[in-house]
Amino acid sequence: MQRRSNAYHISVLAVLMAIVIMQNIVPFFGYIPLPGLSITTIHITVIIAAVVLGPRDGAIIGGIWGLIDWIRAFVAPTSALAPIVFTNPLVSILPRVLIGLVAGWIFIWFSKRHRTTLGFTLAGIAGALTNTILVLGLIGLLYSHQAAGFYQVNLSKLMPYLLTVVASNGVPEAILAGILTPLIGTPLMRFKQR
Repeated sequence: MQRRSNAYHISVLAVLMAIVIMQNIVPFFGYIPLPGLSITTIHITVIIAAVVLGPRDGAIIGGIWGLIDWIRAFVAPTSALAPIVFTNPLVSILPRVLIGLVAGWIFIWFSKRHRTTLGFTLAGIAGALTNTILVLGLIGLLYSHQAAGFYQVNLSKLMPYLLTVVASNGVPEAILAGILTPLIGTPLMRFKQR
């Protein structure tokens, strides 16, 4: 039984790694490009890994995404801002690792209280917002002068601008994750428990 459980775990981890790689390679699969930025869907895969396999594996999948994003910033950026900010691993890798940790811990907390569906939903929302808030917050903190110049925004108006991006991109990404995480995670968890 333990051997079967390990095989399931490794298989799901490998499939999710492959999905994250595909989302980074296939156009419009993981990033929906818009002028100056891109809406992300890859965080959902990281969140699914975190809720189904646990925070550690969610962090691994998030780290793989972050590493690919970091490399991509040098060779094939997803936006014009990417070569400026995503070449810093604090912006490209750290938030993606934390998606897995935050989503996984939230799901564990709620599932221990027999609120699994709520745990899926809140893990999805929190994971998505972790990515958005940390990436944009670190951009604002570390690259305020370069980002303000790139977006042609007065430095005093940069944070309101970044908050607008959170509202326009982060909120829809969080809603999408909140809806898809229980839809995808529930059957995976049922299969895992067999």
